[in-house]
Amino acid sequence: MACILISQRLLELYIAKNNYKWSVAAGAQEFGKEHYSLFFILHGCWFIGWIVESGIGNVVITELWYVWLSLFVIAQVVRYWCIASLGKAWNTRVLVIPGRKLISKGPYQYIKHPNYVAVAIELLVVPLLFGAAITATLATLCNAWLILGIRIPVEEKALSEGIIEKNNC
Repeated sequence: MACILISQRLLELYIAKNNYKWSVAAGAQEFGKEHYSLFFILHGCWFIGWIVESGIGNVVITELWYVWLSLFVIAQVVRYWCIASLGKAWNTRVLVIPGRKLISKGPYQYIKHPNYVAVAIELLVVPLLFGAAITATLATLCNAWLILGIRIPVEEKALSEGIIEKNNC
């Protein structure tokens, strides 16, 4: 599982880097650059946490594996639906191209931040799949603080400054 997740993250960082170049060439402005490294710290600690915690408890997989795995698969579908829906606009950074309309297709037509919901589910259920409840709890709380307390306010500030043209969102 760790190899799959690491491969996914590396692929996503590659896509984000290419999309970053495209966005900057299109005149994008970056917001919240100072908090970006906190995501790497969170996800790195999360990986190490559930691997170590499950190893200490000698848990290969929990009895409720089918519940956690099902939620994980659903979260993955939503995450990649987000990436596909945003296309070149998808990124791990807060990038705004002035005057560009906010994308409101795919899962974004139903909720405002579906990618964050999918990642939150993933941060919770992967550790639980391997019996790492402490990591699941700490990662979920830290992610909630980071997303709700820092990231979304940064995005909303960019919107309130009129950088993005609102499009039914």
